[in-house]
Amino acid sequence: MFKKKKNRWTCIPGEPLTEIDKQVLYWQNKGKTVPTRSLIKTPEQIEGIRRSGVINTAVLDEVERLIHPGMNTLEIDKICHDFCVSHGAIPACLNYEGYPKSVCTSINEVVCHGIPKEEDVLQEGDIVNIDFTTILDGYYADASRMFIIGGKTTPEKEQLVRVAKECLEIGMEAAKPYSFVGDIGNAIEKHAKKYHYGVVRALCGHGVGLKFHEDPEVLHYGKKGTGMLLVPGMVFTIEPMINMGTYQVFIDSEDPFGWEVITGDELPSAQWEHTLLMTEHGVEILTH
Repeated sequence: MFKKKKNRWTCIPGEPLTEIDKQVLYWQNKGKTVPTRSLIKTPEQIEGIRRSGVINTAVLDEVERLIHPGMNTLEIDKICHDFCVSHGAIPACLNYEGYPKSVCTSINEVVCHGIPKEEDVLQEGDIVNIDFTTILDGYYADASRMFIIGGKTTPEKEQLVRVAKECLEIGMEAAKPYSFVGDIGNAIEKHAKKYHYGVVRALCGHGVGLKFHEDPEVLHYGKKGTGMLLVPGMVFTIEPMINMGTYQVFIDSEDPFGWEVITGDELPSAQWEHTLLMTEHGVEILTH
């Protein structure tokens, strides 16, 4: 008995092949990883995710308007929670797998999943990632932004924040219809390496829309032509986590929640994230 990979893509019986069918079947026959049909969002689902994205972007706009030195991250959690709920939506992070707050607030060497706390007071020169996910009418949208507290920091941190944003933008440019997830990671890793930065490998982007986390996993490093085929109608995040030093990370053994991810050398990290729709012409930003 021999083994082979089960076909993931199936055509609709009795209907003619679409252009998407032809492209996906071509790559499936070449042995590449392709999506299942369920990962291709319908127009109705895309509109639902887009509406969720409008609120998600507005939440981060509200943070941008109010964030300042001297405030604690618990105040940011309240801003995000109250704005989201007042617009008829639900903060996806709250109680997700035991996560205790509505938003992730990751300061300096905290890569991601920083838990808002009264004792975490923002100081001038800090860099902080605010990561928020919205559920509206069952549809998910996800994004994060970096903020430089007080508007000015060290040249080293300022460059890190800028390059992390460039990595997101370069990853988006690499995400073409019928390209591969590995093309995104390859482009991001090349740019980060120019600055001798580490690209976090332990966490990645992901499909999103009908659930918080769906296929595919979007690695921010790797080789061209690897990973899942990107097909119009797929919705996913690109969210490179770029470290000033090593790519390695850890969770503090004394962390009572076990969520906060910290750089292995405790140097700063930066991250930007968009939710993206793959179209026939490239990606459309649904939340930022």
